[in-house]
Amino acid sequence: MEKIDYFKTELEYISDDKLRDDTKYLVSNLPNYFFEIPASSTGKYHPKFASGEHGLVRHTKVAVYFANELMNNSAVNNFTNREKDLIIISLILHDGLKSGKTKEKYTRFDHPLLAADYVKDNQDKLSMTSNDIDFISDAISSHMGNWNVDYKGNEVLPKPKNKYQRFVHMCDYLASRKMINVEFDGVEIKE
Repeated sequence: MEKIDYFKTELEYISDDKLRDDTKYLVSNLPNYFFEIPASSTGKYHPKFASGEHGLVRHTKVAVYFANELMNNSAVNNFTNREKDLIIISLILHDGLKSGKTKEKYTRFDHPLLAADYVKDNQDKLSMTSNDIDFISDAISSHMGNWNVDYKGNEVLPKPKNKYQRFVHMCDYLASRKMINVEFDGVEIKE
């Protein structure tokens, strides 16, 4: 399966064709391990659907699913179409370098910064504006929320500051809750 095929459904949530093409480029160039590993290297921090082969892909798809559902709810949604697209892109890419640029044994604590830099480093290959890049990078770098302190007590990651960053964090957080049970057919969410 091609890398972008894992996110065929989620890519369709992006309404802007150029942003969708940019996202395809970024997904196509993520490390191969992203499409193979579980969401948690230890199994402690994610629900069963996110374990095993393709677990990180399934976790990502659930985070995007929650975002899409909430943004299609008129009682919750207060985002423009462009903002919606950028949120979806942020969630698709948020854990793209979870185990580092090349696969390491455990999750990299600084993986949000690595993924944010990945987007910035590819800016010259994308049609996105610098504002779009900043939006996505800021949302990715702060997606861990309050879990921003390393094992030595150093604040390494930024906390979400605006409604977009908080929304991305919330969707990622919900997708990581152990009590959530999402059924899959392969790597596609069953409706």
